[in-house]
Amino acid sequence: MKVIAINGSPKKEGNTFHALTMVGDELLANGIEFEILHVGHKLIHGCLACGKCADNQDEKCSIRTDDLNQWIQIIKAADGIILGSPVHVSGIAGTMKCFLDRVFYVSRANGNLLRHKVAAAVVAVRRTGGSATLDSLNHFITYGEMLVATSIYWNVIHGRTPNEVSQDGEGVQTMHILGKNICWLLKMKEATAGTIQPPLPEKKVITNFIR
Repeated sequence: MKVIAINGSPKKEGNTFHALTMVGDELLANGIEFEILHVGHKLIHGCLACGKCADNQDEKCSIRTDDLNQWIQIIKAADGIILGSPVHVSGIAGTMKCFLDRVFYVSRANGNLLRHKVAAAVVAVRRTGGSATLDSLNHFITYGEMLVATSIYWNVIHGRTPNEVSQDGEGVQTMHILGKNICWLLKMKEATAGTIQPPLPEKKVITNFIR
């Protein structure tokens, strides 16, 4: 089994990276592969709402100026996904938001590629806005019909300078317990794969309240 963590911070080894690594340490200790995919420093275009991914049904975004289509396949192949972002103006970092908009739209438009994967969100913040950002990341996870792993508290860790989050004792514990719970969910899913059938996907009903 393998878990891909998305580092949505512009800084390769800032506090978001260190928070994800804390979660990953528990995964590795339990024999689960772990990889961090750094996207926060890339030039990633926002979604154009062109609908081509739905029309073409090729699991690809029509924008070809970045590596998003390669990343989609890496994420699709993983058993678990962790979304990590710093807080920018009490919200998801801009590049990460562009990444998520397109990945999850393509996924949903192509049969929901991320459905029933184990997922979690992690936020690194200096002072405030952590809960709002975590909530926004969880919107993507629940929209993707993923299995949400939780921890002993909100998955928010505090620090300003790189790796200062290691001094946040409660945050560190939260990350480690999150990692353990992700492991448990992954192994539960694997153990019941041949005995408990997941619910079949259903075609989404679209309702427009404007008459």
